[in-house]
Amino acid sequence: MVEAIRFRPMTHADLPTVYAIECAAYPHPWNLEIFVDCLRVDYCCLVVEIGQTAIGYGIISVAVGECHIFNLCIHPHWQRRGFGRILLRHLLTLARQHQAGTAFLEVRASNQSAQALYSAEGFCEIGVRRHYYPTVKGREDAIVLALELMPIDFNV
Repeated sequence: MVEAIRFRPMTHADLPTVYAIECAAYPHPWNLEIFVDCLRVDYCCLVVEIGQTAIGYGIISVAVGECHIFNLCIHPHWQRRGFGRILLRHLLTLARQHQAGTAFLEVRASNQSAQALYSAEGFCEIGVRRHYYPTVKGREDAIVLALELMPIDFNV
């Protein structure tokens, strides 16, 4: 039986594990200093766990009625089991709780599985950032996506 998924705030003690997940998941990972900065500026940084095992993380910023999803990552060993979708939905719930009306993110043009997830969750393409991501052979476009967030009705 699989234990329940759990979300908790990321701490500096989590950074070696989070960075290892980042490096396992991406050919061009964020450097450790970016994670340190995200914690320093008090972005919403979460660790996703199954039992005592960290399987992923999410980082968002919510300000002025907007949410920006900076990083949503599940370790490759745990991918394609629905955990990315669960994490995305959790992050969007947090954004709604902080009165965000719109969520934004960028995704690699080549990342078809992530694009399919975001599309299935209602995100729509609103633009392209040319040559945004590094690749082995140069640069790759980012697809900019947005989702209008419906407010949470606490009276239901």
